[in-house]
Amino acid sequence: MSVVAKADAPTAESCAIPAKNPLNPQGLKPCCACPQTKSERDDCFLRYDPSEAPSKCADVLQKHIACMRSYGFNV
Repeated sequence: MSVVAKADAPTAESCAIPAKNPLNPQGLKPCCACPQTKSERDDCFLRYDPSEAPSKCADVLQKHIACMRSYGFNV
């Protein structure tokens, strides 16, 4: 004999559609937000040695972080 816990029926609260983020009304995922700054960041990090990239690409990285935060992402 096995014991199975009975699941509660879904409620209106548990099935509610999450509120849209006013900063990101299109519902963009982090991978799709800020393609321009993402591309610049990636190009910069690929151009430099891994030990140099964080300092050489700091300004590009800060622009990308600012763009992501403008969409409400916690970066």
